Amino acid sequence: MISERRHDIDWLRVIAIGLLLIYHIAIIFQPWAMFIGFIRSEEPMERLWIPMSMLNVWRIPFLFFVSGMGVFFALRKRNWQQLMAERSRRILLPLVFGFFAITPLHFVLFQYHYNMPLSYYPHLGHLWFLGNIFVYVLILSPLFFYLKKNREGRFVKFIREYFGNPFGLLSVSVFFVLEVLLMKPQLFEMYAETWHGFFVGLLAFLFGFLFVCSGKAFWQNVLKWWWLYLGLAVVLYTVRFLVFDLKSPTYLMAIESNLWIFGVFGLGHKYLNHPSTLLRYLSQAAYPVYIIHMFVLYAGAILILPLQIPVILKFVGVVAFTGVVCYILYEFIIRRVWFLRPLFGLKPASTRVEKARVIAESTGGESQ
Repeated sequence: MISERRHDIDWLRVIAIGLLLIYHIAIIFQPWAMFIGFIRSEEPMERLWIPMSMLNVWRIPFLFFVSGMGVFFALRKRNWQQLMAERSRRILLPLVFGFFAITPLHFVLFQYHYNMPLSYYPHLGHLWFLGNIFVYVLILSPLFFYLKKNREGRFVKFIREYFGNPFGLLSVSVFFVLEVLLMKPQLFEMYAETWHGFFVGLLAFLFGFLFVCSGKAFWQNVLKWWWLYLGLAVVLYTVRFLVFDLKSPTYLMAIESNLWIFGVFGLGHKYLNHPSTLLRYLSQAAYPVYIIHMFVLYAGAILILPLQIPVILKFVGVVAFTGVVCYILYEFIIRRVWFLRPLFGLKPASTRVEKARVIAESTGGESQ
């Protein structure tokens, strides 16, 4: 099993969460926003959904792929008990805390904006993603530990050869096609708290682990053929846009989804596999920002949508507000208040070394 730090995966995870924020803000400017519990702008920007519809077929599966890869790296220095303890601290604790203390906030803001009676309603909201990941770890960890113990076994040797072949990698989409044919989702991009979302995530999580388990074979493949994967993805998206009015059959969207993902992994490996102080900071901030971003963008919508400015400036304003406020909350509260850090998936700053690292990073210094 490889042991080097994969900075490209860290970068891609950060970028994916950044795109998730923009995607959620774009929903505010769609006429159907209220139907899925979002505050809605009275001035829609329906054309904004054209690029968002390209993003929405792969953004969530991509994060599940990356999460499976993360478990592979976590296993290098952990046994089963240590993995469960670490995943419980990193995933289950923030999920429970968020269920009771974070996601109800944007529901209250929604009620306030539409003059509804205010009520406290604990719910998963966007944190359904964390619940899925924790379940996947429970289900798949026996297989993962088996592969760890048999790293030179026949199966690992097989996937090295299989994922090293561009056609072998393309054939992975067969599993995702079978999933949509069996689950028959109304919309491919309906992932949240659906069986379709659960099984797409399970497949992506499993294959994410297997990709890095195969060693260099997968990375050399996507590095060499990223242009092919992205080219085919663009073709399928163009067909979806021109022929199917962005609603192509789900089996085509499953294939398109994986093509985007393989291409993005290749581009990331080619251009982003290098460390930096900025990456170290952002990779720590990404998880807490994901947890808090929904109530922040709702607050931004409440403040900015009533302004008498062009709708494009409202969109930019909500994006800027969300980014700035999330940064302030993370930098000056979440990462600096010791008892909040574990609630947002951060390691507790309980030692002098950890406290020194936090101070050094906050001032732009290098700390190991």
